Amino acid sequence: MTIAIGNDHAGPDYKSAIVEVLESKGITVTNYGTDSFDSVDYPDFAHKVAGAVDTKQVDLGILICGSANGVAMTANKYANVRAGLCWTKEIVELIKQHNNANVLCIPARYTSIPQAVAMVETFLNTEFEGGRHQNRVDKISCS
Repeated sequence: MTIAIGNDHAGPDYKSAIVEVLESKGITVTNYGTDSFDSVDYPDFAHKVAGAVDTKQVDLGILICGSANGVAMTANKYANVRAGLCWTKEIVELIKQHNNANVLCIPARYTSIPQAVAMVETFLNTEFEGGRHQNRVDKISCS
């Protein structure tokens, strides 16, 4: 499995913790995020992650910024991306089960690092239910 991860200045410590967990599982991680707490523009990183997911260079994406709204909005501009903003494991389960999400967006200012890691674990371990949800997912993209 391959995962692209990106973050702005709100998430370097979150990214480090998440990458450590992913790599311990043998997952290949492409890091598109900043390692600095100096202010940067979140779309620069969101476009890289979403582009990699959109073109199937990676299997999944993870984006981290302060509220996660900006990265979710940016990522969802891509036809093959279904990015979900989550702040609990239960919401992560639903974006995977019902929406077949392929990008997890984490709000660093509203979650703790342990919560974020638990959400990533849930994202990896939850399957799309298909069935009645497939028809709905097929209607998401505008292209």
